[in-house]
Amino acid sequence: MSLKPWREVVSPHPDVLHGTFLQSEFAADITAVATGQAPQEYQDARAFFERTFITEGMRHLLISVAQRLSGQGGDPVIQLQTSFGGGKTHTMLAVYHMASRTCSLSELQGIPALLDQTGLMNLPQARVAVLDGTAHAPGQAWSHDGQSIHTLWGELAWQLGGPEAYALLAAADASGTSPGKDVLKSLLEKHAPCVVLMDEMVAYIRQFPESQTLSGGSFDSNLSFVQALTEASKLVPTAMILASLPESEVEVGSQRGQTALRALEKTFGRIQALWKPVGVEEAFEIVRRRLFENVRDPHERDRVCRAFADAYTAEGAKLPSITQEARYYDRLLQAYPIHPEVFDRLYEDWSTLDSFQRTRGVLKLMAQVIFRLWKDDNKDFMILPGSIPLYDSNSRNGLTTYLSPGWDAVLDRDIDGERAETSILESKESRFGTYNAARRVARTLFLGSAPAASSHKQGIRGLNRARVLLGCLQPGHTSSIYSDALNRLADRLHYLNSSGDHAQENTSYWFDVRANLRREMEDRKKRFADKADVNKKLAAVLKTLTSGLSLVDGVHVFTSNGDVPDDGELRLVLLSPEYLFLKDDAAKTLDTVREFLRTNGIKPRYKANRLLFLAPDRGAWSRLADCIRTALAWGSIVDDIKEGRLNIDRLQEAQAKRELQTAEDVVPRAARECYRWLLCPVLLRPTDTTPEIEIYPVSSSGASMGAEIERICTENELVITAWSPIHLRGKLQELYWKNDTGTVLAQTFWDDSQKFLYLPRLRNRKVLEMAIKTGSESTDFFGTAYGYKEGVFEGFALGSGSVQFDSTLLLIEPAVAKAHAEQLKAVNKPVYYPTIPVPGATPSGVKESHPLEPGEGAPPTANIPPQSVSTASAAKSFHGCAEITPSAAKTRLIELAEEIIAVLGQDPNAEIRVSLEIHADYANGASDQIKRAVTENAKTLKLKMAEWE
Repeated sequence: MSLKPWREVVSPHPDVLHGTFLQSEFAADITAVATGQAPQEYQDARAFFERTFITEGMRHLLISVAQRLSGQGGDPVIQLQTSFGGGKTHTMLAVYHMASRTCSLSELQGIPALLDQTGLMNLPQARVAVLDGTAHAPGQAWSHDGQSIHTLWGELAWQLGGPEAYALLAAADASGTSPGKDVLKSLLEKHAPCVVLMDEMVAYIRQFPESQTLSGGSFDSNLSFVQALTEASKLVPTAMILASLPESEVEVGSQRGQTALRALEKTFGRIQALWKPVGVEEAFEIVRRRLFENVRDPHERDRVCRAFADAYTAEGAKLPSITQEARYYDRLLQAYPIHPEVFDRLYEDWSTLDSFQRTRGVLKLMAQVIFRLWKDDNKDFMILPGSIPLYDSNSRNGLTTYLSPGWDAVLDRDIDGERAETSILESKESRFGTYNAARRVARTLFLGSAPAASSHKQGIRGLNRARVLLGCLQPGHTSSIYSDALNRLADRLHYLNSSGDHAQENTSYWFDVRANLRREMEDRKKRFADKADVNKKLAAVLKTLTSGLSLVDGVHVFTSNGDVPDDGELRLVLLSPEYLFLKDDAAKTLDTVREFLRTNGIKPRYKANRLLFLAPDRGAWSRLADCIRTALAWGSIVDDIKEGRLNIDRLQEAQAKRELQTAEDVVPRAARECYRWLLCPVLLRPTDTTPEIEIYPVSSSGASMGAEIERICTENELVITAWSPIHLRGKLQELYWKNDTGTVLAQTFWDDSQKFLYLPRLRNRKVLEMAIKTGSESTDFFGTAYGYKEGVFEGFALGSGSVQFDSTLLLIEPAVAKAHAEQLKAVNKPVYYPTIPVPGATPSGVKESHPLEPGEGAPPTANIPPQSVSTASAAKSFHGCAEITPSAAKTRLIELAEEIIAVLGQDPNAEIRVSLEIHADYANGASDQIKRAVTENAKTLKLKMAEWE
């Protein structure tokens, strides 16, 4: 069953409904009532009590008055001292109408029940004198029926008894001197029961100049009068004094007013009974009675309040803890149709402003609010803080009147109105517009934070998230919509401040007339519109993101074509934002990649297969650029704070640092989301001329950017870190073993793999070296040699596993290698190796060695002629000389070291000397370059002799 809005359950009073409240402004004027000039709701006793809620404090006071006037006790002097608008004058009017009633007590709503509590059968009608400090000037006489009155005591006498009573005090009135206690006692006794209502005494007495007498007396004589009157009332059992004194500095006024207040407080303090009239809970009923008719449908009211209470229970900890208590339902009932949170904010926050009247100000404001909401056909279930129509000039002025200047700009720009940021947000996002969520949040924040911002008092500012939600949430809504709206507003409004991270529930939010640092940041973002600023910051971020990338030898961020080396190292090139990538429109980006592959500045690029590319996404670029400019703007603000160029409070300084950190944290994430396209150039066939660009998306979640790029490269074999010899054999078979010899230099394959995009992209030379080493251990993949001359492979090996990758290394097609191995085996003769004598062994211990066939234990390259071993005497020395071809020098030197020198050194008593002679002849003479290089290297290697002839 649906709930009814407040307007269908209760109606405002006619004066509120039609806007006639502007005439009276809810201003209770006791002098106007005493002279018969007040509005009907104040002048008529019946109407007054119909709209007056008798609070607990007022009840005790009226009982005391009734007892005093009946001679049954009661306080002789009562002082009403509350803050501005606290109900002092209204309370005096209640006493006035009860004491001087012009109708039966039974017609005064609430009074008969009150008298029943006292046990009084009746209440005598009393004389009432009203001494209003604002009604007369102390230096000017006034008259009654032709009689000039000069002083308050003259006015008191005339109101109590006319000319006859005035005669008792005529001399004192004329001289401006205070009458004595006895004279005043006689006056009160003669006209008792009586009540003296003294209002605005401070406003009257503060006007007397120091040490100067006016027609109305002097500062001291008036204080003496107040003291004498209070003493006299104590002596008359049916007379009493009710006086109001201000509590706020606004009412007190100047230093002279402060002096007057302290003197009156001291005077009244001798006898008075202090009384504070209105509590916050009682204000619910005061305002309700004054602004609304009786509830037409109590059952529907109860249903609405129960629905609110249930909604609060369902939201749990998201709302203030007080809403989870059972008594909050009772508060909803008492305040209906106005939400208790409205009263809490007005009485707890707005009442701290010196100029805001607690009761009168609330009444006037809510009358304006209700009038506008009724006129606009508001359908809220209750009137919440988020319902306050701040777009309405009267409702707005009803609040901004009490605030410091500058709030109109805040309201127009950030809070409520057609051009406010809240309205713009709601028009763009229907989920907010459906509930007016942004405006409700902003209104709630304004009502709860503007007073503190205007007073500039230290302490906790603003509302936390729970209070904001309480000011907006209605049955049938979820708190998340308002929570999301709060987050969005905190990020975009210029006058909204916060005390912490939005994710923290205890973060406070408040409006201020000073533009927040976010607006300063937005202005500064324009300074960094130049792409050079943005690119410089972005380059630093990307370098950090790719710093852990070990798969490549170099990362080049926004590097021009000519500055990316063509040296064979594996390199990742990050394209600048000038080359944004879009899958459906990638021509410019791909052409740029192909240009990198073709040229190295003004020179052609030879090693194109060593480049990979990372391109930015066109769709994500605008967000990344904005994030960078935001970080730069916050950084400049923090720098200016440190250097003293920007003066702000500590809270804003902390906010600036927090916002800078947040912005800096966002940039790397945004950069990863933008730089998400890995471009890998390939040629599918050697005959192709235009490179294809393979495109791989780089995920922005999970591992780091470097780790994600490495994963893509290894899983898709864009970069090969470990290569099987079978794949090497396949490529060699496909592209290289087509010559007459069936061979290819390993170095040629390595060089080609760096150049040609149809060859695999090896991580480095070592990957090829390991593939060759592994393949050389088997006879299935290739044979190896270090030169080929006249049909002979120098340093030939097949399946030996012993291979040295240098510029002379040949990889031989398996069939050719096996055929050559068979030829070598066919021409080899039996080889005899002498046994190496064991040191200290006798000649008889030497045995004849047996012939060994190659492949059966003898070194495969050994070519030692058979010789007899003398048993008569052992050989004393060995001399050997070998001719070595330059192409096989490296392999042959290794073989000689392992097979000859190492064997000779097995006897620890052997003295071995190895000399190397190098002879080089040049028919046309050696070049200067060769001579210089060899001479320098000879010095470095410490050759004994190195001469040129």
